[in-house]
Amino acid sequence: MSSSNNKQQHFDTLLALTLGALVITGIVMVYSASAVYAQEEYQDSLYFLKRHLVWVLLGSGILVAALKVDYHKLHALTYPAMALTLLLLLMVMLPGLGMEAGGARRWLSLGPLTFQPSELAKFTVILFIARSMVKRADKLRDFAYGYLPNLIVLGIFFTLILLQPDFGTAMIISLVAFTMLFVAGVRPKFLFYSVLAVLPFLITAILSHQYRTRRILAFLDPWQDRADSGFQAVQSFLAFGQGGIWGLGLGDSRQKLFYLPEAHTDFIYSVIGEELGIIGALGVLVLFGVLLWRGFSTALRARDLFGTHLAFGITLVIGVQALTNMGVATGILPTKGLTLPFISLGGSSLVVSMLSMGVLLNISEHATRA
Repeated sequence: MSSSNNKQQHFDTLLALTLGALVITGIVMVYSASAVYAQEEYQDSLYFLKRHLVWVLLGSGILVAALKVDYHKLHALTYPAMALTLLLLLMVMLPGLGMEAGGARRWLSLGPLTFQPSELAKFTVILFIARSMVKRADKLRDFAYGYLPNLIVLGIFFTLILLQPDFGTAMIISLVAFTMLFVAGVRPKFLFYSVLAVLPFLITAILSHQYRTRRILAFLDPWQDRADSGFQAVQSFLAFGQGGIWGLGLGDSRQKLFYLPEAHTDFIYSVIGEELGIIGALGVLVLFGVLLWRGFSTALRARDLFGTHLAFGITLVIGVQALTNMGVATGILPTKGLTLPFISLGGSSLVVSMLSMGVLLNISEHATRA
């Protein structure tokens, strides 16, 4: 395609509008879910909203920058991005550099803000797999050359993230990476044997930490220990139950009044269900559905394999995290500690997600027309 034709191309408008709707929903719901708690803890009902807006502005700037840079240039930046992410993951483990909270060491301090390197790892692993699938396109069915290098890199990132510990993020990255490899044409038996090999370690990782075991038991029957391990799930159920079809009204949630833990982060979908009802909850689900549709459509229309793999991976990781968060809130999945993309209180997840969407929109700009 000539440069003049390239200038006539436009990014996917529906994808951009859907993203905008999700971000605006997040701004509204973060304030609604956090105002009372913020007033009680910080004597400022706007405390969390102001922090969220900082991340939204930062993420928006990064999105615009990513949209303006041809995604093909990311091909050459893959290894530097990997090295930076690995360095940040290692820095998290060093005393004095990594911040610990709730028994986990996952954050680096950036003045008044914090950054979680495992969120960046979601993007860089996808970037690496996309580049690797192009480089090894003719030998994907070969174990030593087509599959093993990807497995080694994934294993390094998986181990570092699991040591933080951040089991949920490690599993999402692995699931997305394996799916990308499968779709690209890697032999299914390679993936199957890899899962079998790592399964004992996953079981050990769950059983060796009591809180993970309790999460599984609470998932199976949250009402049995509703005052402790099942507390979050039960309060989330109550939120959806009180919301009914139409909801109690924006700002009128009762569960956010010191009943539902992490109301403005992990369980913000529960507040949406309570205040906006099933209609509001389904509305958010539809928005993510549209995002997935346009994202996968971009992958199919990309002009090269790198764009196809990259768009597919970006769309998949956002979709998996969103569905996991909503699954936890509705009791379909055990508690994971994952935020709802673009809607939960901003931070590393929001910024990296905005970066990813900027790249996805850039791919759509260069794609063939639907």
